[in-house]
Amino acid sequence: MAESRIDELRRKKSKLYLGGGQKRIDKQHAAGKRTARERLAQLFDADTFQETHPFMKHRCTDFDMEGKEMPGEGVVTGYGLINGRPVFAASQDFTVAGGAVGEATARKISDLQDDSLKTGDPMIFINDSGGARIQEGVDSLAGYGDIFYRNIKSSGVVPQISIISGPCAGGAAYSPALTDFIIQVRHEGQMYITGPSIIKQVTGEDVSAEQLGGVDSHSHYSGVVHFVAESGGEGIEIAQRLLSFLPSNNTDDPPFLEEFHEDVVSVDETMNFIVPDNPRTSYDMHDIISKVVDAADFMEVQEHFAPNLIVGFARIEGSTVGVVANNPHHKAGVLDIDSSTKGARFIRFCNAFNIPLVTFVDVPGFMPGVQQEYGGIIRHGAKLLFAYGAATVPKVTVVVRKAYGGAYLAMCARSMGADRVAAWPSAEIAVMGGEGAVNLLYRKEIAEADNPDAVRTEKMNEYKENFSTPYKAAASGMVDDVIEPADTRAYVALSLEILKSKREVRPEKKHGLIPL
Repeated sequence: MAESRIDELRRKKSKLYLGGGQKRIDKQHAAGKRTARERLAQLFDADTFQETHPFMKHRCTDFDMEGKEMPGEGVVTGYGLINGRPVFAASQDFTVAGGAVGEATARKISDLQDDSLKTGDPMIFINDSGGARIQEGVDSLAGYGDIFYRNIKSSGVVPQISIISGPCAGGAAYSPALTDFIIQVRHEGQMYITGPSIIKQVTGEDVSAEQLGGVDSHSHYSGVVHFVAESGGEGIEIAQRLLSFLPSNNTDDPPFLEEFHEDVVSVDETMNFIVPDNPRTSYDMHDIISKVVDAADFMEVQEHFAPNLIVGFARIEGSTVGVVANNPHHKAGVLDIDSSTKGARFIRFCNAFNIPLVTFVDVPGFMPGVQQEYGGIIRHGAKLLFAYGAATVPKVTVVVRKAYGGAYLAMCARSMGADRVAAWPSAEIAVMGGEGAVNLLYRKEIAEADNPDAVRTEKMNEYKENFSTPYKAAASGMVDDVIEPADTRAYVALSLEILKSKREVRPEKKHGLIPL
């Protein structure tokens, strides 16, 4: 081949690699942000990234767009290896027209999504875009539709992760919302459907972009974001760590780490002293989780949203598990609208990707209150029931302390499909707490007594002895065994080992109708 053609190729690619040019790259760096290619360089193993469609060009001729160059069409797409595993990624290039998405931009991304679905490998989106390319009109909108449609086709087939490293406004926010996990970078990424200026015009509300769609907005209040990164580099690291727990697709098993697989699991006597004797005293469920999982390595999902319910990934004996747990340290571990939705979504993800579920229960009930009822606690609480009941992966439940009423069922009771249920001696399994039950059952007797407090205390002790102990539930088969807390890791590990070959056939149907 003539030397001139090789030189021409090198010149063209060098120009493409500069995106919008050195000045815009410098501006990106001055804002504390990395470029699209720099992000991909950190994401993938060294020298494994192969780009797709670098020479793609738009067809727009309106608004002086004819002949106007958009290097790479504002997005870098391709595939490579992350810790040796194939992964596809699309990184929007803010240096090219603010990363605006046009027809060709969307085609590059949607073609990559098709490839991800064909090969059964995860897809990562790095978002840094001003939104639709207005000059291209409905072609840009149709491009977004192509991306959304493929997000939906890929859902439950390959893991999809979004990293919000810049603006993500309007319809552009819906692609991340359709993916499985969203990582947002503090001060760099903002997400919202309607920007501050439009809100000001329409409602008169004055709000900044960060207040409206920044990290705190979505990690604490809306629940849209699953992980918070303090920098762009940390956002990449979170994505890499998350992938280490996940299978490549819905037909694979999650990654297995041989170094954590042991023949004998040691007993941890300190577990016997975590739960306070006083049932009204709180404790942090994280302390129990860290002692049960391998190397105390727990990757919590939506840590700041509805913290009364903990969800996240860990390993037990080298195999990935999804952990769901009430946390008495927040709102006494009660289930409310937000925690029910949070738990249901996580459970459905784990079930789709063959990840066993381990549930730790300490729940006093569903949150009472007018606002909860008006907000639809019935509908949202039913999501949690539906998610557990529909899940066919191995399910192991440990009742640590309180397990009352419908909330007990919603935390994967035996009757909701749990494969193994163990209870600690501190477990209280009943229709409701002793005080409420006694006030209801013995209201007349207490009211007519000479010493109502003495009668109430007597009846509460009687109720607790007869109905609130784990042995009553064990006697009726709702609990498989009452175990020492120190034996919890061993019990869970062996249960999961036995349940690896679990098979559960359900009636054939398109899909269940979860109460959305």
